[in-house]
Amino acid sequence: MTHPTLKSERLVLRRWRDADLEPFAAINADPATMRFMPGPMTRDETRAMIGRIEDHHQAHGFGIWALEAPGVAPFVGFLGLQRVGFDAPFTPAVEIGWRLSPAHWGKGYATEGAKAALRFGFEDLTLDQIVSFTVLGNKPSWSVMERAGMTRDPADDFDHPRLPEGHPLRRHVLYRLRRADYLLSAGASTVLRS
Repeated sequence: MTHPTLKSERLVLRRWRDADLEPFAAINADPATMRFMPGPMTRDETRAMIGRIEDHHQAHGFGIWALEAPGVAPFVGFLGLQRVGFDAPFTPAVEIGWRLSPAHWGKGYATEGAKAALRFGFEDLTLDQIVSFTVLGNKPSWSVMERAGMTRDPADDFDHPRLPEGHPLRRHVLYRLRRADYLLSAGASTVLRS
């Protein structure tokens, strides 16, 4: 099973390295970064998350990549594709997601990386559809999804089953991109695989 590295104009989407733990733990412990998540994560929780990410890569041949900006930083966050791990009206599905260090927000990295991952998902994995979701208040992620070519139907919004009734982050928006629509669209980033 191949485990590709993806490259775009400014980014490398690669497998995880031991050196990624500390900067990733710092991202996951940052309250601003985690404001749309249930809460900050400890270093041990981050290590366990990397383990689950790597297990997904091994099981499926794709997953969440460590995101590198060569010449800028060896680790700026994560971005990639994974199978949705809960039951919802839109599952089974593959989702695209990201989390970047605040030092690298506002530079277009999430959109550029998302376009690279979507291209891989549709052209290499021949997925029929890729989804993305986030809480109602996370407008920056909505913007990334839209710039990457994904669309939202408010009728598809859902309550995240892993959060209890009444939790302020339970309601989520759902964005989708279907392979047929991707293939019709122009402007996907050029992606080199190695």
